[in-house]
Amino acid sequence: MKSIDIKTYNSDDLFLAETEHSIDEIIANSKNNNEKSIIFLTGVPGAGKTLIGLNTATKRSVTDDEPAVFLSGNGPLVEVLQEALARDSHKRNDITKEAAKLKVISFIQPIHQFRDDAIDNDDVQHEKIVIFDEAQRAWTQDQTETFMKNKKQIENFGMSEPEFLITIMDRQKDWAVIICLVGQGQEINKGEAGINEWFKALNNKFQNWNVYASKDSLDINNQFDNLKINDNEKLFLYSTIRSLDAPNIPNFIEYLLNNEKDKSIDMLKEFNDEYPLYITRDLNNAKKWIKQKTANESESIRYGLLAQSNGLRLIPEGIFVKNNINQKAWFLNETKDVRSSNHLEIPATEFDIQGLEIDYAIVAWDANLRYINGKFEHYKFKGTKWNTIRDSNEIEKNYLINSYRVLLTRARQGMVIFVPEGDDEDATRLSEYYDGTYEYLKSIGIKELKDT
Repeated sequence: MKSIDIKTYNSDDLFLAETEHSIDEIIANSKNNNEKSIIFLTGVPGAGKTLIGLNTATKRSVTDDEPAVFLSGNGPLVEVLQEALARDSHKRNDITKEAAKLKVISFIQPIHQFRDDAIDNDDVQHEKIVIFDEAQRAWTQDQTETFMKNKKQIENFGMSEPEFLITIMDRQKDWAVIICLVGQGQEINKGEAGINEWFKALNNKFQNWNVYASKDSLDINNQFDNLKINDNEKLFLYSTIRSLDAPNIPNFIEYLLNNEKDKSIDMLKEFNDEYPLYITRDLNNAKKWIKQKTANESESIRYGLLAQSNGLRLIPEGIFVKNNINQKAWFLNETKDVRSSNHLEIPATEFDIQGLEIDYAIVAWDANLRYINGKFEHYKFKGTKWNTIRDSNEIEKNYLINSYRVLLTRARQGMVIFVPEGDDEDATRLSEYYDGTYEYLKSIGIKELKDT
């Protein structure tokens, strides 16, 4: 699957194989005993959650015995997966692209399609197994009710998205399995509920469901007395398979963004020689480095430019984050296509690339997240100026941090962080907005990229 920018699953990876086998056993037991079960598979970014979810759906796509569907609210992920698998099936199976696409969309779908089909009826779904990708991004009750009122003209909907999704599968007369793939610290949109909303729904209305999870990995803020959680350590993926030479990249980024400087320094030493990681003030130099690094690689190598969606003062650097990118072309097309990521012209934001990955990344760091006087400060650009995100607005601050976490954990083989020099003649791009961040990254031990 490398062509779709997700690390190929390797059955020789014992832990991933054990996790998938554990999920298969839960499905088999639920089916044999006519029970309903919900599985929470958690893990660090790049650990293989999406791969296991896709394997679970695809290996059941050839039979109607255990019909399954992989659902995601991540539009770019769905589009890229559908397109990549359809292209691959078209080549391997000697069928038309249209026929291949129809097959693929039967088991990989956008979550809103599944949800909306069940709003005005009590029909029992064909699927017995439903995999919800990035389940932590499901909506709160307030966000769900607002959507239902404004888009579906339904008043007083009364449910969060997790509660409604469980309700749909609870219609099954015999057995059903829900698999929630949960990324830690990756809520990046308003109204995303986190894992708590799922447990709240189960605790209040679905106590008859079996719950499976790794207890140590759960970030649950409340006590759910009505639930018995079956503890399964195989349901937490603790290391990344995205960067095999640097499996601790997600933990390093976590320490970096949490301003845990000493831990960042120590962890960087563990992979500094295996995983090229640089900082630079020169975007052209970063592009030259990546092109030289990949010059002798195959056409399937994928690199690209990434930036945070509110990085609006990157425009003078030639980075316009408000471009509507063609995700299929960005992730899948050849370098000569100007829409391709490899052309290094069109940036992808956290919304475009969450759940996906590339081989090498240039991550542009704007002044919305600044390191000043020993800590990170949070800003949002609106109109003509930067506005401080107040300490009282923890949700918006977390969204900003999470978005940088997403961007900084996308690269499999290497990364350059580009921090602009700034311009003291531009009040929105003063050098002091950027210098502290650059010096902080440098002080951790990230190497400066020399002229290439």
